[in-house]
Amino acid sequence: MRLTGIIAPDRPLLVVAAEEEAVHFNHDLPLLLTGMGKVNAAVAVARVLAVHRPAEIVNLGTAGALRPGIKGTHEIARVVQHDLDGEAIEALTGRPTGLPLGLRPEGLTLATGDAFVSSEKVRARLALQADLVDMEGYAVASAAHAAGVPVRLVKHVSDTADEEAALTWKESVEACARDLAAWVMTHL
Repeated sequence: MRLTGIIAPDRPLLVVAAEEEAVHFNHDLPLLLTGMGKVNAAVAVARVLAVHRPAEIVNLGTAGALRPGIKGTHEIARVVQHDLDGEAIEALTGRPTGLPLGLRPEGLTLATGDAFVSSEKVRARLALQADLVDMEGYAVASAAHAAGVPVRLVKHVSDTADEEAALTWKESVEACARDLAAWVMTHL
């Protein structure tokens, strides 16, 4: 976890998992690098929100496309966890767990899980419930919601979440980082 900049109640806090995704951010907004995965993201955001109150959290990062033709940068409408069996937990406890989080009325659905999706079989299964896949979005949104801080998830497609995903991510992260930085400059 690394925080740069000054968090203020009238400014957004940018949250990014990997340093590679933030290399082109050239602005004066505070930036929180969480590290990859749901635990790192949730812990980092919760630690910061225990002390600071930004106007909103904007989680920026890369994502794999689960369906053909999805490219570019997208603000997420709904986020789910693909690696938590909420139905089984609810059957055991009687309490809903890990419910989908609605973020805005229109847009794509993001599936978050602690696995880098690089299998056509997994991709096809996830495509039944989501458009994109990442490793931090749900955790960031959940921590922000728990603290009562508005949150936006902005994801740029880096790969197709198949057998070539790891290689494609490494090759495309630089261009993705430029596009995410351009989104920040035009939208914040």
